Amino acid sequence: MGITFPGESAEYRVARDRLLEQEVELRRAMESVAEERRRLPPGGMVPVDYTFHGQGTDGDPTEVPLSELFAPGKDSLVIYSMMFPRDPEDQRPGPDGGLTKLLPLVEGPCPSCTALLDQLDGVAEHVSQRINLAVAGKAPLGRILTFAEERGWRRLRLLSSAGTTYNRDYFGETADGHQRPMLNVFQRDGQTIRHFWGSELLYAPTDPGQDPRHVGTIEPLWNLYDLTPSGRGTDWDEQLSY
Repeated sequence: MGITFPGESAEYRVARDRLLEQEVELRRAMESVAEERRRLPPGGMVPVDYTFHGQGTDGDPTEVPLSELFAPGKDSLVIYSMMFPRDPEDQRPGPDGGLTKLLPLVEGPCPSCTALLDQLDGVAEHVSQRINLAVAGKAPLGRILTFAEERGWRRLRLLSSAGTTYNRDYFGETADGHQRPMLNVFQRDGQTIRHFWGSELLYAPTDPGQDPRHVGTIEPLWNLYDLTPSGRGTDWDEQLSY
C-alpha cells in the first residue's frame, strides 16, 4: 500500500500487506461492535441509589450516592470494580513497602487491577471532559486511599462499596463473596439511571490460551505486547512491584 521500511524484503512486504488488510478488517469490526453497543435498547433501571463511601472536597470521608457520581452535563458513568481485597487464590506478592504491605495478602489489592488503574489514572483527566469515571473497591475507604497515595494515583475518583450490594448486583462479586474486576457503564436520562453495558466477557467462555480480555481494548499494556514478536507470552503477569 505504498509503504516500505529500510532493508525489508519482498517476502516481508507481501506478508505485511496481507496483515494490513486484516488490521483494516479488525478496525472495521471494532467500530461495528461499538455501533451495536450504542444501539442497545434501554437497560435495567438501577434498583437502588447505592451509597458509596468517598472523600469529600475537604478531604474528610463522606457518603456518595451513585446518583451524585453524575456531574452536570455528563450523563454517562463508568465504574470499575477493583478487586480489593484480591482473589483468595492469587498468590502474587503484595506491595514491597508502605502501610498496605502490612495487610494480610488475602486482604490486599489485586496486582492486575492495580496495573489497569495505574494506566487509567493517567487518562482520567482526559476522560472526565466527557464522561464520569469512578473506581469502587470493597475494602474500607481508608485502605483504598492509603494504597492510592502509595501508588501515586492523583486523578481517579476512588470509592468504597463496603456495606452496599452494588458489587453483588453488578457482578463485581461472586456468590461466595470473592471480588471480580467488572466494569459497568450507567446512563442517566433525566431522573432515571439505567445500566447501559457491562464487561460480560469476564464470564464468557474463553478460547484456549486466552484470558477473558473483558477490558482488553482499554489496556495499553497488553495491547503493546501484542505489537511485538513475543506477544503477551505465557510466563508473565502484572505485579505490584518489579
